[in-house]
Amino acid sequence: MRAVLIVNPNATSTTPAGRDLLAYALESQTKLTVVHTAHRGHAIEIGRQACRDGVDVLIVHGGDGTVNEVVNGVLQFCGPGGAGPAIGVVPGGSANVFARALGISPDPIEATKQLVELLGAHRRGQPWRRIGLMKCDDRWAVFTAGMGVDGDVVAAVERQRAKGRKVTAGRYVRVAVREMLSNVFADPALTLHLPYQEPIEGVHFAFVSNASPWTYANSRPVWTNPTTTFETGLGVFAITSMSVWANLRLVRQMVSKNPRIEASHLIRDDDLPWLRITGSKPVSCQIDGDFVGKREEMTFRSVPDAIDVVSPPNK
Repeated sequence: MRAVLIVNPNATSTTPAGRDLLAYALESQTKLTVVHTAHRGHAIEIGRQACRDGVDVLIVHGGDGTVNEVVNGVLQFCGPGGAGPAIGVVPGGSANVFARALGISPDPIEATKQLVELLGAHRRGQPWRRIGLMKCDDRWAVFTAGMGVDGDVVAAVERQRAKGRKVTAGRYVRVAVREMLSNVFADPALTLHLPYQEPIEGVHFAFVSNASPWTYANSRPVWTNPTTTFETGLGVFAITSMSVWANLRLVRQMVSKNPRIEASHLIRDDDLPWLRITGSKPVSCQIDGDFVGKREEMTFRSVPDAIDVVSPPNK
């Protein structure tokens, strides 16, 4: 079994010691090559090259952004349907939403043990798990995308990261509160287009999900569409009011242990094959926690059985 370990040395919680331990463990199950990312977009190039070389497994030791790049590289070259290498993840970022949604431990050592066991099970004949993904115009998302304030938050955090500041859950919360408050009196710029419905105007921001939870605040899951999984269609969560008190009540529901997410200013739907968001002006967009610029329109499509992953079976 040929494997490539892709390490993002700049990810929040990756260390040389952790990398070496992971590589040592993987060598017991695979013929391993280790590659470090050197610049933004490098993991896309590595994913494409792995397809050309016929690699069996790509193990990502980094955050959600690195995972997204690897997946985009594989699908750009091989296309969806499991024709390319399977993707495994050992968390190395700050939130590690994709890995946790797959059932991978957020602790890198425990995740390494899981990965070795799953690789061994595959060698004994257990198939990879195949999951659905989300196509966002010309780019793939593995778990989430957003337009509006969500994109503004990610852009602001990336600017702070570029200044050398560490990205933490607390920093995200502080930036999110600031961006929400700065947009309280802004006019809504978005229109939501759902299958078999009239367009819904007056939307301030929207999250589109391919899995749940939407993210994590340290160890606490934050929910938008609790029934959305890698095996269903897409979930949408859109807001038509920037009222501080109304949204604080909504946030309380989103972090509840038994989330029941309802509000008069909330548009929420699940298991959608597609949706489109249009804007009266360009708005900030994010995909899997990476800022992708400002756009006036994006179409999101559910693509079932898109890629193989090294993970526990779906429960």
